[in-house]
Amino acid sequence: MTEYTIKLRRPTPNTRRMLNGQAKRLTLLALLLLLAACVQTETLHGRVVTVADGDTVTVIDEHQQKHRVRLQGIDAPEKAQPFGRKSKDNLSRLVLNKPVRVEWDHRDRYDRILGKIWVQPQSCPSCPLTLDAGHAQLTVGLAWWYQAYADQQSAQDRGAYEFSEQEARAKRAGLWSQPNPVPPWEWRQR
Repeated sequence: MTEYTIKLRRPTPNTRRMLNGQAKRLTLLALLLLLAACVQTETLHGRVVTVADGDTVTVIDEHQQKHRVRLQGIDAPEKAQPFGRKSKDNLSRLVLNKPVRVEWDHRDRYDRILGKIWVQPQSCPSCPLTLDAGHAQLTVGLAWWYQAYADQQSAQDRGAYEFSEQEARAKRAGLWSQPNPVPPWEWRQR
């Protein structure tokens, strides 16, 4: 019978550094996954009672509590800007006095909920809340895709919003019928 002896060696400094680096990366990955799981989208159900402009509404919930909601991913013309009134009127037509579902995960610096507002499409009175009101504003050329905050959107929403803005520009729909429309973030700085 043959006998084998296995000698264990101490890890070299390079091996130790490599193992420590891998352990640190795995720990960091685990922490990131944990944080991602902690960021949960909240859902608010209610009815839109006021429309302030083309991207901000007030929703009243089942407890009669009012919530200011800013549509995430878009920036609509200010009231005094060209197409400001049309943008507000279109959003009012879409959501005012209608039941909505707001999906959100944070608030802006003015303590408004930043989220997607889902409403029933006007063309389908028996359908569920499947129309994204912010995306609808982009589609008809009554808002800009707010690229500065694109990182707060899902990759799918970023792609859809960007495409819809480009399509509205190409069709010269709404505010894109003007030769050089001024984005609201520039208008506010003036």
